[in-house]
Amino acid sequence: MPIPFLPKFVTILGLGTMARNISKQKVVNGTIQEIEKRHQKNLGKFEYEYQKTNTEMDKVGEKELQILKSFETFSSCFDKIHNRPSFTYIDINGFTLPTYDSKTLKDVSVGANVLLSGLSGAAAGTAGGFAAAGATTAAVATLGFASTGAPISSLSGAAAINATMAALGGCALAAGGGGIALGTTVLGAASLGVGLLIGGIIFNVTGSKLSDKADEAERQVLEAEAQINKICDYLDQLRQTANRFYETLSQVDEIYQTHLEKLKYIVNVMDYINWDTFSQKEKQTVENTVLLVTVLYNMCKVKLVLQAKDEKSLNTINTLEINKALNNARTAIHSLSN
Repeated sequence: MPIPFLPKFVTILGLGTMARNISKQKVVNGTIQEIEKRHQKNLGKFEYEYQKTNTEMDKVGEKELQILKSFETFSSCFDKIHNRPSFTYIDINGFTLPTYDSKTLKDVSVGANVLLSGLSGAAAGTAGGFAAAGATTAAVATLGFASTGAPISSLSGAAAINATMAALGGCALAAGGGGIALGTTVLGAASLGVGLLIGGIIFNVTGSKLSDKADEAERQVLEAEAQINKICDYLDQLRQTANRFYETLSQVDEIYQTHLEKLKYIVNVMDYINWDTFSQKEKQTVENTVLLVTVLYNMCKVKLVLQAKDEKSLNTINTLEINKALNNARTAIHSLSN
């Protein structure tokens, strides 16, 4: 007579199986939630490192544009000196730097002024983008034309910034590619702005939604975590490099501004400005100012970031050229202090 009890037994067995399945599902759901929390924490780490680096790079970019803008004052004073030497090359304790012509300085000054006027309303990272691509290159780009056919130098604000970005290669950065579209994909355009770009590798971090299967989701997060850690290490190195570059740039600029004031005084107090009538001290002031302008001009030409060669690689820090520029600057500072 056990048969009548079979349905009840089967029901109990089925309920038990269902309960175990529900319990397992809860464990899986809990696991996925923990995995998602870990992924969000990793993305938060990336965004934090990214924003800190953006801030440091923005300092460099804005300082470079301010320096380039000031060259118009130097050029105007220098052009008033009759019979002045050509200063084709500057020699600093054994190394030689090519100089510039007056028109070049005036052009980059105009371009820098255009870009500075647009920075106040620009997204974070914009000025840093100019430093990454080379502030001098960015300033020269403003001498071209926007897609509308209007001269970029005639534009202002966001229009000038955007047109310059396009002239540099489609976004802030000839140094990276991706621009606003990449920003939307990763952190939102407002967060990324048009500033530092990390390279195509960032797509692998946030390019797809996590799987709803715990094992696959965990694999995705571990892979993304490794990439994010790699990117954060890169950002940390770039931030330290930008800080070193900014400190040396500021040191040279401070000395240059002092010499520029002396040059302005010399030019303004004389009725007829002739190199042959300058005292040795006045000639030395001019020569030192030319030296400092040369060092600063060459520093502002340096691209701090080099574009990745493929979409799966990080951009690279232009260490060789950066160190060369820093060494030249320190040598110049030393020569002026002796």
